[in-house]
Amino acid sequence: MKQKHIQHLFWRASFGINYNELNKLETKSTSKVVKELFKDSKTINTLKVNLDELLDVKLKSKKELKEIYSAKELQKLRNKSRKKVRELNYAWIDRLSENKSVLREKMTLFWANVFVCRDNDIFFIQQYNNVLRQHALGDFRAFVKAIAMEPSMSKYLNNRQNVKRKPNENFARELMELFTLGIGNYTEQDIKESARAFTGWSFKRNGAFFLRKKHHDYNQKTFFGKTGNFNGDEIIDIILDQKQCARFICSKIYQYFVNPRINKSRLEEITTVFYKDYNISNVMQYIFTSKWFYDDENIGVKIKSPIELLVGINKTVPVKFNKKRQLNYLQKMMGQQLLYPENVAGWKGGKSWIDSNTLMFRMKLASLILNNAIINLEEKGDFEDTFEMYYKKAKKRNRFIKTTKNWEYFDAIYSNISSKELTETIVVSKLDKDTENFLNNLDITSNRDFCVQLMSIPEYQLC
Repeated sequence: MKQKHIQHLFWRASFGINYNELNKLETKSTSKVVKELFKDSKTINTLKVNLDELLDVKLKSKKELKEIYSAKELQKLRNKSRKKVRELNYAWIDRLSENKSVLREKMTLFWANVFVCRDNDIFFIQQYNNVLRQHALGDFRAFVKAIAMEPSMSKYLNNRQNVKRKPNENFARELMELFTLGIGNYTEQDIKESARAFTGWSFKRNGAFFLRKKHHDYNQKTFFGKTGNFNGDEIIDIILDQKQCARFICSKIYQYFVNPRINKSRLEEITTVFYKDYNISNVMQYIFTSKWFYDDENIGVKIKSPIELLVGINKTVPVKFNKKRQLNYLQKMMGQQLLYPENVAGWKGGKSWIDSNTLMFRMKLASLILNNAIINLEEKGDFEDTFEMYYKKAKKRNRFIKTTKNWEYFDAIYSNISSKELTETIVVSKLDKDTENFLNNLDITSNRDFCVQLMSIPEYQLC
């Protein structure tokens, strides 16, 4: 494989590739490299944080909790759960930075912005995150059905309130609009009828699904021209019978893994592949082994998401945040907090990641993390503070991002290569002439410093 093609593949299927790994793969064919990617991601390693201190509380009923704890104590327990969600956030970023199962982890991140969900219950959101991971490269049909039964999704889209006497249409609507078909490919009547099929769907305190039979509508429903006593699973089957479902999912896949600008003929090509069996691995292998995937028009044209940017830097120079909360600040500043999407539509991606403020912040990110530059931690929403709150925060706002850098890891790989080789490894997109002049005129004292400079140019924002 060509160097640029390997880098392109590993930025789309992972979060970049280092110089040594790049050299090892150059002698291999595309099909072999892709095959190894899938083989390495076959194992499903669940992501878990320690929840022992909350386990006993989780299994108790609301009535029992009120008998044992005061209102203040219950609030403390809820706050502990929220802290654990942040801990899961940090653990997920660490996982993304690892070299194991990189494709499965990249796919998990992708699906988190398709089946968008948010929950402050650490038990349920951890379970949800692992369902994404489990099905990330599997059978899409089974995936959708599993998602529909998840307690976090049921809470997020009010499906637990969906009962026979008064159907709640939130989940049924988003299932079609955002998860499977897209706007305009169903009717309002389809929403009403499918909502009836999901009535009574609920979950136990341990997160297991169960059907509240007395709240389920067992009468006939007419959905997409078919009539029957449909349940939720059967509604999902009918949805997947529509080729538009395969096309809708493939459009998301294409924009995320290939190019933000969709080539309609290529989209139809992969839609046909996906529609045959809804096998996620098959369609992804088809894409990654297609010659057109490596066309120049698809290389270096995607704006990195904040998480891709953070993880990409970390894979080049491993860092540990001395104060984990600062990692949360960085995500907030750049507009992408894992496990905390803005709304059910998820992150828009693409050009929405960049504006005049975020671009300057992103270009300074490597210096903040690796060179102890000062950061202004003014978060969104500060304009709503009272003057007293603003003044109190202002005194603490400018601070260092405190990290422990593993420059020894970087040196072992990059210390003896030329600045040209380092540039070609770190930056995937084509350099602008002004950028080339800037880099050529730098007084390079070490590859460490030059690496930070490379990560601070506009072209590093692309992959």
